[in-house]
Amino acid sequence: MPIEVNGNSIETDEEGYLVNLSDWSEDVANEIAKGENVDMTENHWEVVNFLRSYYDEYQIAPAVRVLTKAIGKQLGEEKGNSKYLYELFPYGPAKQACKIAGLPKPTGCV
Repeated sequence: MPIEVNGNSIETDEEGYLVNLSDWSEDVANEIAKGENVDMTENHWEVVNFLRSYYDEYQIAPAVRVLTKAIGKQLGEEKGNSKYLYELFPYGPAKQACKIAGLPKPTGCV
């Protein structure tokens, strides 16, 4: 089921994840976020950009436990905890943030 972004049709799978990771842009992220009822703030972008860098380096979308630890290391303890991440992404920090970041569904997510 495709989403429309700037007059372009972007292909997504049945769960809303991008079929082609190269289709991602900030506009696409904002459109996905809108569909997820997430108002993107600087804090959301910080996590999304972190995830994209992580994926570039490891070629895998991290599960929530790995994500929490890695964010804590890079962005500080106050951001590297489940409570903070669930406030930003209530439907699951790894699952929802990866979708907005244009990454595949993390392994271990149902």
